[in-house]
Amino acid sequence: MAKFNVPEELADKALEAIETARDTGKVKKGTNEATKAIERGIAKLTVIADDVEPPEIVAHIPALCEEKNAPYIFVKEQKELGSACGIGVACAAVAITDAGKGAEIIDDLVEKINALK
Repeated sequence: MAKFNVPEELADKALEAIETARDTGKVKKGTNEATKAIERGIAKLTVIADDVEPPEIVAHIPALCEEKNAPYIFVKEQKELGSACGIGVACAAVAITDAGKGAEIIDDLVEKINALK
């Protein structure tokens, strides 16, 4: 899996982007929904949890994002991701399909993510 080191501030910003998009735009929750959004080319940003067991569950997502030229980022924990999308359970991956009022945050994040790679 093509992991790269994500500074904490970027991970926090990604979670903030999810919360904003959840309230004012659209998010696809879960590995399957996120995968479909990436394949359809509608994922503005995909956020993947680092602590997914077994890692094969989300192992295809970074490669798919690279192939579709879609930005992605890792956050430390599934429960952070779950609470950011407003569900009470852990979540392995989330794709933001409509940024809503979080468009600026996402644009800024994508720029910084591309600089990291």
